[in-house]
Order: sequence, then structure tokens, then C-alpha cells
Amino acid sequence: MALLEVRNLRVRFEMYHGTVLAVNGVDITLEEGETLGLVGESGSGKSVTNLAFMGLLPTPPAVVAADAMHFEGRDLMRLSESELRAIRGNEISMIFQDPMTSLNPLLTIGRQLTEVLEVHKGMTRRAARKACAASLEDVGMPNPEARLDQYPHELSGGLRQRVMIAMALLCQPKILLADEPTTALDVTIQAQILELMKDIQAKTGMAILLVTHDLGVIAGMAERVNVMYAGRLVETASTGALFARPLHPYTRGLLSSVPTLDSDPDAELYTIPGQPPDLVDLPAGCAFHARCGFAVDRCRDELPDLERHTDPVTSEARFSACFESKNLAAFVKNAAGTDDATVDATGGGRP
Repeated sequence: MALLEVRNLRVRFEMYHGTVLAVNGVDITLEEGETLGLVGESGSGKSVTNLAFMGLLPTPPAVVAADAMHFEGRDLMRLSESELRAIRGNEISMIFQDPMTSLNPLLTIGRQLTEVLEVHKGMTRRAARKACAASLEDVGMPNPEARLDQYPHELSGGLRQRVMIAMALLCQPKILLADEPTTALDVTIQAQILELMKDIQAKTGMAILLVTHDLGVIAGMAERVNVMYAGRLVETASTGALFARPLHPYTRGLLSSVPTLDSDPDAELYTIPGQPPDLVDLPAGCAFHARCGFAVDRCRDELPDLERHTDPVTSEARFSACFESKNLAAFVKNAAGTDDATVDATGGGRP
């Protein structure tokens, strides 16, 4: 049984200007000890998906529905608020994207951290303070004892981010929802934090759902990757297969937008043309078709399902929501017998 299993998650926001369909039919399966990456442009629904798992979306305006949302066999949709509070921060923890708005400006760092251990682990304040100082030291916080007596506004953005990471890891949760966990950190501290997460994962079997724009972090951390666009999953595969042989044009566009060590330093970096669609007025067919160089006539009228495919090299199962995926897979398989199947993301390399 999967640690977390979500089927057909839908989240909409009832606003004055219309209904925003933020998440539309997303399936997530997370196994014990697994790191699952979730990538996509801003506004694709990644953070809303995480907040829905935690029961943290304000209702109204949010309306959350799912065919199933099970954590260790427990239906999260049917739990009371007190039962959810016992899980949040303890068994399922989250690193929020913006630490300045996630930390209470009226309480010291120490009080906000020690409360987690006092509530969930029944520790005394003195013992909790000692554990919190050690946790801050683990995430590279200088002078951790002194930081406990400071307020959030007295810390830089990077230090506040470390506080949020330390808070999320205090109880060694079974699932860590990491929403851009290293955005405000320099590369040295980023590597330290990611290594710490791996160490805790190896010791406890913690599963990680990692949301990030940094595809390099995904490549180094995740076993599988889900790609989101306009509230839907458009591709899911093992990390190696997805990076080497993306079967959805949007995934190809994301990967083509990242510079590589062997790319021409004078060449203009590729950008996906156009803008993401308005979630209040989604197009009838594939939401990506207006930006896609591989689009065919049916893409404008029909919505492609997330269908199973067989990887052309490893024969593993993977999924893509694109009518052209089979043609792209065939093209990859015949591409000079190499695993590097980079195709012009504009569609110029299509079969």
C-alpha cells in the first residue's frame, strides 16, 4: 500500500470574476522512502496541490474534491480538524514557499519551533529548546542558540528559510512536502540542506514530494517526476527517462530552457513561446496547444488523457497526455541509437 495515494484531485476557487480551476484531475502516488518531483511553471497548480493534501486551503473560496486521498489507509478528506492537526507537522510536514509570511511575526523563532515538539512529542520547553537549537545547527544556522530568541524580521530571507526547513524536519515526518525548499539559499547551503534531507530519508524512510523550478535539484533528488501544466499532470516518468526522453512537448520545452555545460555560450537560451492559459477560461482542447510546435488539429478540440506508454529504451511504464507521444517515442527510438534524444522544442525536429 502506498504511503500517500490521491486520485482525481480537483481544486477550484469561486471568485467574483469567475471560477478558477487550479487543479483538475491530478493523481499522486507516493511510496515510503521515495522522492517524487513536481515541476511546472508558476501557476500550474503545484503549491495548491500540496496545500490540499494538508487541508490548509481556505474554504471558501476553495472547493476541494477527490475520489480518494489516503494517507496510510486513512482518508484525509474524512478526518476532523483536530485529527488533521495531529497529522500536520508531525506525520506530514511542509516547507512553505515564503517563510516571511509563514512565520508568526509576533513570536520568537524559539517559541515557534519549540511549540512543534511540545504539541506533537510532549516534550518540556527546555528539552524542546535544546532539540530546536540542534535542528537549526543541522540546517547551517550560525549561532543557533541566539537565533531562538530573535523574531522573524531580524533574520535574512535565507535564514528564515532555514528556520522553516528545521521546523518541518523536527518531528522526522513520514511525508515531507517541500515547496521550493532551497529558493532563498546559496548553492553551498542548498547542497547541505538537500544532503540533510537525504540523510533523514535514509534513516527514517521519509517520503518527499519536492516542488521546485530547479531541474538540477530534481535530477539529483527525485526518483520519479510529475510535470504539471494548467492544473493537470501532462507527463510522469522516472527521472532518468524523463530527462533523456521527454514524451510531452511541454516537458521538452522546460528542459530546452535550461543551459547545459556543453551548450553554445553565445546562443540565445530557448524560451517556451506565449503565456500559460487563463484558468478561468481554459481552452477547449489541450491547454498547451497554442504554445506547442507539435500540435495537430485535434489538439484544439480534444483534451488528451494521461495515457500509459512504454519507454523506447528501458521498456518501463510512463505516462503522457499528448496525442503525439507515440510519434515522439518512435522518433526518439530511431534517433541515432543514442539515449540523448533532445528534439527541437519548437517542433522542428518532429518526425
